[in-house]
Amino acid sequence: MKADFYETLCVSRNADERELKSAYRKLAMKYHPDRNPGDKEAEQKFKEINEAYETLRDPQKRAAYDRFGHAAFENGGMGGRGNGAGFGAGGFADIFEDIFGDIMGGGRRRSGGRDRGADLRYNMEITLEEAYTGKTAQIHVPTSVSCEECAGSGARPGSSPVTCSMCYGSGRVRAAQGFFSIERTCPQCHGRGEVVKEPCAKCSGQGRVTQERSLSVNIPAGIEDGTRIRLAGEGEAGLRGGPAGDLYIFLSVKPHEFFQRDGADLYCKVPISMTTAALGGSFEVATLDGTKTRVKVPEGTQNGRQFRLRGKGMPVLRQPQVGDLYIQVVVETPQNLTRKQRELLEEFEKISSGENSPQSTGFFARMKDFLESLGE
Repeated sequence: MKADFYETLCVSRNADERELKSAYRKLAMKYHPDRNPGDKEAEQKFKEINEAYETLRDPQKRAAYDRFGHAAFENGGMGGRGNGAGFGAGGFADIFEDIFGDIMGGGRRRSGGRDRGADLRYNMEITLEEAYTGKTAQIHVPTSVSCEECAGSGARPGSSPVTCSMCYGSGRVRAAQGFFSIERTCPQCHGRGEVVKEPCAKCSGQGRVTQERSLSVNIPAGIEDGTRIRLAGEGEAGLRGGPAGDLYIFLSVKPHEFFQRDGADLYCKVPISMTTAALGGSFEVATLDGTKTRVKVPEGTQNGRQFRLRGKGMPVLRQPQVGDLYIQVVVETPQNLTRKQRELLEEFEKISSGENSPQSTGFFARMKDFLESLGE
């Protein structure tokens, strides 16, 4: 009595296509005859696994099996293959290609298929100002384009490609491997189904030539460093009329002299004098929108304090929002003091109290208490 197909594949009756495929892959690799030479039991198991998968991978066959069991395929039911595992044309070879195609060298090629052109990469560097406003850039890309002489066919004008004599235009050939057959890409036409007998002189039968192309690229406002822009069909032309690949623009934003970016927000460090921090004051900063903004510094401002300028950051890509600009002040200690300046600072130090420097006064007071506690 035949084993249940679901049990054969070690899956539940609710298994989806992905689970079926994964289970089949593992079991087929385990019981494959090449891994178990001379093992009749493994060979039989391998056949059962393939029969089970061929049935359950087909929605109509699976529905019939779920309803009638093995009886659905007896006496010619559903066009079944009886007890055979489907190793003839269109049988196991199709399953093997479907499951192991990525391991064996690529997916199935359509009859008369054409090789797709390669994708291309172009690195572009823009300024932070350009990322803020957006721009339209002209780029020049050396690439392969369709040959005008032969219209991309690769054949000399006046002639045409002919049907491949090895695969008869299918692009695939079958090879017997023991008790089953494997379908693979035709080595003569490389899966195209036709060959060029009289190649075009301009492109040497490739159907494409190398040429520099000028393209216009739209850089939207708010674009971020590392963004990739895809231009579909602007890559390398395919062989002999095949579809073109894509062009990928990889953007990088140059470091800015004043601003650092974090998402939609900008950060800027501004040095101010010790007297401005102590007495208060103001300063102007330029922003990326081309305007100036005055920042007021309150009396007693400490080093590292941030001031937030709303709406002065970067625009958000394809959104109406705009980030903020954060100004961080850096209090600069005076250098190269004159004798008079030094005397004035020394005088200030003598007459200042703990209220003038509460942080340092409090810190050293706590440090003193800590040292005393260690000596107890």
